[in-house]
Amino acid sequence: MEKSEKISITTKTLASGNFQVKFFVEDEVKPQYGYLLVTEPKSVGDIIEEIKNRLEERRLASRKVNPFFPVAPASEDHDFYLFSA
Repeated sequence: MEKSEKISITTKTLASGNFQVKFFVEDEVKPQYGYLLVTEPKSVGDIIEEIKNRLEERRLASRKVNPFFPVAPASEDHDFYLFSA
């Protein structure tokens, strides 16, 4: 089954020289938006691939939650924020 999601991005240069990428995941089931901090110039394709990889990591991590066997909390990723739209 293919995922029917589309990712659109906008970028903003910060005073630090880093780039703030605001992205929208247009998914029919669960639309989301978020922010990614990029520390070096990257192509649009590389940024979208990084967002897809981080989204997949979040999905896999949420599947591994077992209420009977607590897992140590994963370190927080302060460069990637994700919200439900």
